[in-house]
Amino acid sequence: MTKKEITQLSYEITGFAIKVHKTLGPGLLESIYEECLKIELINNGYDVKQQLYTTINYEGVDIKTKLVVDLLVNDAVIVELKAIEEILPIHEAQLLTYMKVLKKPQGLLINFFTDNITKSLKPFINEYFKELPN
Repeated sequence: MTKKEITQLSYEITGFAIKVHKTLGPGLLESIYEECLKIELINNGYDVKQQLYTTINYEGVDIKTKLVVDLLVNDAVIVELKAIEEILPIHEAQLLTYMKVLKKPQGLLINFFTDNITKSLKPFINEYFKELPN
């Protein structure tokens, strides 16, 4: 994929998250938003993996972890959902870790516990994004 394609994909995911948020509003459990966003994405032709357990390879040995990615869209963008009062640095670190371990170029941290989802949404890129062609 190219940087442009990844950026467009993230933009489209954001649009579906906004739709889910407008429909349901704030105040529900994270798992409900996750399921609804997954439905929107699948219904619109995206490949979505949900609650994906990750492993870490240490010196050739795969170690099972308790790192669970909420959504992986088109094998390129990790979507980490929250329904909490405030996003903390640990939540950002969690997403960045998933991106590094899974070698994915972009991640979206989306908090549904807000009146305006676009103000709380945080996109992240890493070295894998920077290596992609334009």
